[in-house]
This record gives sequence, structure tokens and C-alpha cells, in this order.
Amino acid sequence: MFCLALLSVNAKSKQVFPDGTPIDDWFLQAEIPDLSSLGPVYNIAKFGAESSTEKVQTALIQSVIDKAAEKGGVVYIPEGIYKSGALYFKQGTHLHLAKGAVLLGSESIFDFPLTTTRIEGEVCKYFPALVNVIGLDGFTISGEGTIDGNGSDYWKAFRLRRQWNPQCTNKDEMRPRLVHVAYSKNIQFSGVSLQNSPFWTCHCYKSEYLQMLGLRLFSPIEPIRSASADGIDLDVCQNVLIKNCRITVNDDAVCLKGGKGPYADQDTTNGPCKQILIEDCHFDHTTGSALTCGSESVHVRNVLMRNCRMDGAFALLHLKMRPDTPQIYEFLTIDGVKGRCQRLFYASAWKQFFDLKSRPDIPKSYSRNITLKNLDIECKNFIHFRRNDEQYEVSDILFKNIHVKAQDIERRSEAFHSVSFDNVHCVKIPTE
Repeated sequence: MFCLALLSVNAKSKQVFPDGTPIDDWFLQAEIPDLSSLGPVYNIAKFGAESSTEKVQTALIQSVIDKAAEKGGVVYIPEGIYKSGALYFKQGTHLHLAKGAVLLGSESIFDFPLTTTRIEGEVCKYFPALVNVIGLDGFTISGEGTIDGNGSDYWKAFRLRRQWNPQCTNKDEMRPRLVHVAYSKNIQFSGVSLQNSPFWTCHCYKSEYLQMLGLRLFSPIEPIRSASADGIDLDVCQNVLIKNCRITVNDDAVCLKGGKGPYADQDTTNGPCKQILIEDCHFDHTTGSALTCGSESVHVRNVLMRNCRMDGAFALLHLKMRPDTPQIYEFLTIDGVKGRCQRLFYASAWKQFFDLKSRPDIPKSYSRNITLKNLDIECKNFIHFRRNDEQYEVSDILFKNIHVKAQDIERRSEAFHSVSFDNVHCVKIPTE
């Protein structure tokens, strides 16, 4: 059985996370297993599945998954289009999508029966994803095919609801995610395209040892604008590798979550995101940020993003500081990014759906030990940040070896509790 085994730390390795913790060899030697090593192949077409954009074949595809689970093996999606509602993979199974294969989500929410799940910082009744990976150890998704959420109708319905009720939350409009991983470990996704998700594209909750290798994540901004289609949402996860991925989405590319609310740090369903390595990725047309902490987040620690490229984003790094949630963001490093964005560094009080409930005081939040270095960026604002000592403190920030072209090159040193600039060159460009 395939297992992404935890390898011992190489004592000679000098690669470390921002707080000095060694980066385990598991992060540095990611290998995609050969399909033949994963067990028997269960081709859904041989069990009666038909290529069709109309026929919803949830029960049939689930029966193939159940069959593969009996002895272990690979659920194989051949070339063609196969429409489905919520699918639940089981221990011992894997998913492989051949070149030209499309697993297409149903446009009907009735094909996604309500379940207890994690969404927007709470565990509650909501809709499952198209692909659900719950409580598994050693699951893979691989191939050159596509998982397509078929999100157009869901996006239109969400935007119509927002016109009617501007205060509706992201989850108020009924819509599924594309891939949901929960309570799992030793998970690897490689090669496939994940696109057109009705809601978040890949949401991982309370899971560890996750590898996302060479993925293509996409949601459009035109002619139909997707809605809340984050690329990768890590929610109370640790030991995660995101490598060689191209993320082109109408929201945040990589978003670190973990819970929200005035006493979120005391809720056992919440928790930290830590030991996250993001490298060799490409972010383009991302209307959110390349890396975001929040908006539901309690504790983020040890995040390293390196050797990446941006072709448009709201910000390179966005710290969402919720005034109704105690938060700590610490030991974050962004090293070696080139490209374009609106803001290089952005920190702000995030008040979307603000609710202190019965708490009489504002829980204070902290961001600290953050390094941005070896950057070559063209943007509108170098630093977009205002001091707010009542709600949050941002300290021990280092900007090093940075070349930035911006309309606004102000460093705003007074906004930080402590900040250093080392070899930072700013070139002012004309306002458009």
C-alpha cells in the first residue's frame, strides 16, 4: 500500500523553517508513485459509466469506489466526461484521471446531500465536496485529467443572492467545494487540473503530511466571474508541501485558516497551521493574495514560500487581523518571488461578518517574526498597513534584498512595533 512515510531528518541539511526547525527530508524528496504500485485498476467505464455531460452517475461511480476499497486499488477515470455528485473515497483507494478525462460536478445541489463538515471556521451541517477524502491514510489523486466543479450556475446564484442580501455569508448560498480532505494523512495530489469550483477549490482540514505537486488550479474572472473559489485552503493542517503548482483563481491562492470567533483559541475544533512549504509556484490573475493568513485563523507558524512567480494578485502577503478573534501569525518567510501585484505587504483589520458575541473586550492579535527577502516586484503599494494598537501588533518584520517599483513607495515604519529594511531599493513609477 502506498504510504508517504515520514523520513528521518538529515542531520547535514541546512534547510530550516523560519523558526529554525529543520525541514524534514519528506519535503525535499517528494516522489509520485507509479500507478502500477497502487494496486488493481478499476476503470469506471468497464463498470458501465458513460461519457456524458447530462447523465449524473454518482451511484455508479461510488459503487466502483466501494468495490476498489474491498482489496485496495485505483479508481480510474478514462478519457471522456463523467458527471457526478458527492463521492466519498475509502481507505485503500486512489483516484487517477487519464489524459482527456473529466470528472464533472453536478450543477444541482441536490446531488450533494447535507453532512457534518468543516466550513468557514466552524464544524456544522453543510454540503460536501465533489471529491471527499475523510479519515484516510495514504490516498492519492494523480494523472493528467481534470476535476471540474461546473460552477457557473452556483456563481450566478451566489451573486444574485448578494444583490438581494449584501450581508449573506459565503456559505449562505448552497454550493459544494471541489475537493475536501479532513482527518487524513499521507495524502498526495499530483498532475491533475482542479477547476471551476462552485466554492473553495481544495479545502484541507485537520490533516497532515499533504503533498500537492504540479497541480493546475483555475477559476475564471471572465466572462463569468467565479465566487469565493480559493485555490488551496489549509485549515488546522501541518506538514504541507505545495510545489510546482499554477494557481489562477478569483480569490486567494493559498489561504491559511484555523477557526474564528472571540474564544476560537479555546475551541478544540480549531487549531494551528504549521510547517507549510510553498515553492516553485506560479500565481496569475489571482484577485486575492498569493499567501493569506485569515480570515478564519487562530495560529499560523512556520510558513516558507520560496522561488515563486506572480503575474497579478491583490497582495503578495496579506495578514487579515480579525478584531473578533485572537490570532497569532509568526515565523513566516517569503524568499525569492518575482512579478506583479497590487500590494507587496498588506495587513488590515478584517471585519467581514464581525461578531464579538458576548465577549466584552476585543481580543488582541499579533503578527511577528516575518521576513520578506530576495523580491523583485512591481506593484501599486509597497506597504499597505495602518497601526492599530487596540486590535493588533505587528513586530519583528524584516524586508531584505528587495527591489520594488511602485506608485506608492512609502515604508510606513511608524505602523510597525519593530521593522528593519536591509538593502531595499524602491523606484517610484507614475500613477495611472
